[in-house]
Amino acid sequence: MAEWNAYYRNEDDEEEQEEGEQSGEYKVTGRDSLVFLVDASKEMFIKEEDGKPSNFDMTMQVVRSVYTSKITSSYRDLVALVFYGTEQSKNPRNSFKHVYVYHDLDEPGAKRVQEVDELRGSKGAQLAAKTMGSGETSLGDALWCCANLYSDIKLRLSHKRLMIFTCRDDPHEGDSVKDRQGRTKASDLRDTGVIINLMHLMKPGGFDVSLYFRDIITPPEDESDLGLQLEPCAKLEDLQNRVRAKEKKKRVLNRLNLCLGEGINVAVGVYSTAVPARKPPPIKLYRETNEPVRSKTRVFHTQTGSLLLPSELKKAQVYGKKQIVMETDEVDSIKKFEDPGMFLIGFKPMEKLKLHHHVRPAVFLYPEEDDVKGSSCLFSALLKRCSERNMFALCRFTARRNYSPRFVALVPQEEESDEGKGQITPAGFNVIYLPFADDIRTLDAPQLPCASQEQVDKMKQIVTKLRFKYRSDAFENPAIQQHFRNLEALALDMVAPEDIEDLIMPKVDQIDTRLGPLVQEFKDLVYPANYNPETKPAAKRKTADNGGGAEKKPKVELPEDELRAHVQNSTLGKLTVPVLKDACKKFGVRTTGTKKQELIDALIAQLSS
Repeated sequence: MAEWNAYYRNEDDEEEQEEGEQSGEYKVTGRDSLVFLVDASKEMFIKEEDGKPSNFDMTMQVVRSVYTSKITSSYRDLVALVFYGTEQSKNPRNSFKHVYVYHDLDEPGAKRVQEVDELRGSKGAQLAAKTMGSGETSLGDALWCCANLYSDIKLRLSHKRLMIFTCRDDPHEGDSVKDRQGRTKASDLRDTGVIINLMHLMKPGGFDVSLYFRDIITPPEDESDLGLQLEPCAKLEDLQNRVRAKEKKKRVLNRLNLCLGEGINVAVGVYSTAVPARKPPPIKLYRETNEPVRSKTRVFHTQTGSLLLPSELKKAQVYGKKQIVMETDEVDSIKKFEDPGMFLIGFKPMEKLKLHHHVRPAVFLYPEEDDVKGSSCLFSALLKRCSERNMFALCRFTARRNYSPRFVALVPQEEESDEGKGQITPAGFNVIYLPFADDIRTLDAPQLPCASQEQVDKMKQIVTKLRFKYRSDAFENPAIQQHFRNLEALALDMVAPEDIEDLIMPKVDQIDTRLGPLVQEFKDLVYPANYNPETKPAAKRKTADNGGGAEKKPKVELPEDELRAHVQNSTLGKLTVPVLKDACKKFGVRTTGTKKQELIDALIAQLSS
């Protein structure tokens, strides 16, 4: 009979599963795919006078970064690299002129990373000019070639994306026939589910999206003009951030209804905004063939050894010294509280939400217009009203079937954009999980001496000097980065892995420069004179209650008859070494050693004679 705990999770196990869902372990039915369509015209290779890399060089660095990130995070995704506007042609069946397929749509590997590295820098520009060259441009043929790459894949693709890198806002220079062909092929790609994004780069005079690419790219689902108002990328960091934001599909954790009242439902999606990064788990291989192995679990009868089917298993738990046995369907029924959903209870002012109410990472709520029409409008009205009145919505939240309900606070978050009108934070609700009464603990704070006002003022000066603007995306995990650098060095046959900068280490020199004499002044106010934190305090000796020096253990004297009884019963080994030594002195036994066994042997020889 199976143990209850193997099938019936408690609250801690349930939270671990929810955290596992937030860590990106999504059940998807296909693979993600990404095609880089890069302009290879002469304008892309022009270098800036201030020593900045060319647009082509920046693009290759971004492509290389995506390749390496795919290898470490999602190696099963498919990636391709295609150049258009080339003099040479290389594509399946050579059906399209001036289109060069550098990498087919396939899983990224070490060889591909090395080939992209060869296209970087001045030597890379020379290699590209020698291999591909620059020629006429037909974006329609390039898009058609990319469509063939997708159609040749027999695998199921869950997400298809195409990124265009160019610094020319009018690639056909007024050729209406080529413009019409490009728009037609882009429309065909969008109809097949391909999302087309434009990564436009800096050019003299600025990049005007409205000239041509407005009709090529896929508009965002909401606020369609926002994606077209972005400024062209002039820095490598800006381009990398924009590609990183677009390369992965934002998968929803679950979709459910937010019930505002009887018959009023808003379709929403739950998203995880921050996921802990972890090292990938090792894969077990068969030592002779290096093929992955899979482990399977079977349940057998303890007496007959026969294989047990799931229908033959029951669950049990001991309660009050009695074994409670239940069927599987009975366990499932008592675990289910209600159907998944979110139900509005009321509204509270933001002052009622305290910092100590945080019990687990928050998730993000966003409307799903495709599920229920009008959800975006009603969601936006609720968000705006809560923001204006500085209120949060209190709801009852059941994430999935067989999950216990939780109280949550929907905290409004308004949209923020940067100078280039790129979205920094989206508009929506942050779902804050609230504790139950059983989760709150009463702590007895220890009584400590209070600091004087002079000491407090001095510490305020230190805190003010050490303030800085914190951004979580500016600090990488050094352990994970070092792990991936080592794997990269092995895969690419590098002599040594690239050095990483541990950004979480404090900058001691900079801190000392900022603080100056404040540290010593604070020490003089708090610590006694000649205080040295490096020295260890002397250990205090315990004194007796009467104050007469250190407390000593009373001496244990063993009678002769009791000692002889130990000898007869062979239990001298239970006595301690000090007791055995006192017994030897008492009976005049001389020993040459002080080990326990030597003392026992001497006593046995003396008392047995």
